[in-house]
Amino acid sequence: MKHIAVIGSGTMGNGIAHTFAQYGFSVNLIDISEDSLQKGLDIIQKNLDRLVAKETINEVKKQATLQNIKTFTNLKQGVGQVDLVIEAASEDFAIKSKIFQQLDVFCPPETILATNTSSISITKIAAQTKRSEKVIGMHFMNPVPLMKLVEIIRGYNTSDTVNRQIVELSVKLDKIPVEANDYPGFVSNRILMPMINEAIETLYNGVAGVRQIDEVMKLGMAHPMGPLQLADFIGLDICLSILNVLHDGFKNPKYAPCPLLTNMVAAGKLGVKSGEGFYDYSKSKKAEKAATRFS
Repeated sequence: MKHIAVIGSGTMGNGIAHTFAQYGFSVNLIDISEDSLQKGLDIIQKNLDRLVAKETINEVKKQATLQNIKTFTNLKQGVGQVDLVIEAASEDFAIKSKIFQQLDVFCPPETILATNTSSISITKIAAQTKRSEKVIGMHFMNPVPLMKLVEIIRGYNTSDTVNRQIVELSVKLDKIPVEANDYPGFVSNRILMPMINEAIETLYNGVAGVRQIDEVMKLGMAHPMGPLQLADFIGLDICLSILNVLHDGFKNPKYAPCPLLTNMVAAGKLGVKSGEGFYDYSKSKKAEKAATRFS
């Protein structure tokens, strides 16, 4: 596999495109608008500039990486001659369902279809196609160019051959593939999201403030980032979506989203991407790295 298509140029999509391109793959980056694609390319360039500054790569490697990426707003053109498609669109089954139905029509029969979903059933996504044996979960971690883990999730019908190919491909990207079975949240978010939700409940119940909760987890549990700050970086809307998938999938009240999380998302406080979540990331607060409004 040398020709890859990535659907979605947001945080995960541009990170996946960057990683494949840096390792010599030809990448078609696909999104619905030129503006979105340009923003994605700008982020890739900034991240490559950081790697050059750290002498992780040189300028020649940076330019070669950028030249490996082509952009498309037309899905049919972008996926018509690729070996693998990785979907990194919104964590919404209706959106993913439509994309996979189109991919099944537009892609060559031998093309493998992967999804970067962080919680939605691979089997359910695969059922939207007539090639369920070629559909697999390939869950990268953010930031993709730096994080080693790729969670590999087989659907009910995913073939052994496809699973082996994706595991081997992950290794070629200098990643560590870890296989998981197809249950809501897989391994990573089945464990992570309840922890984040419990941290939000702790805040909601007035046990401690934002900074205090994060400091306890960083200093006492050796977490590099506190759960509330991590939620801001993931996106509170994404956290809510994943918790809803867990709650619906397991029918267990322990996965029910905290009312504070639900209200913050409804109010548009989504974390870093909106400028405010549990911490304030607005430009007027540049002097304060993360000034909380709840502590």
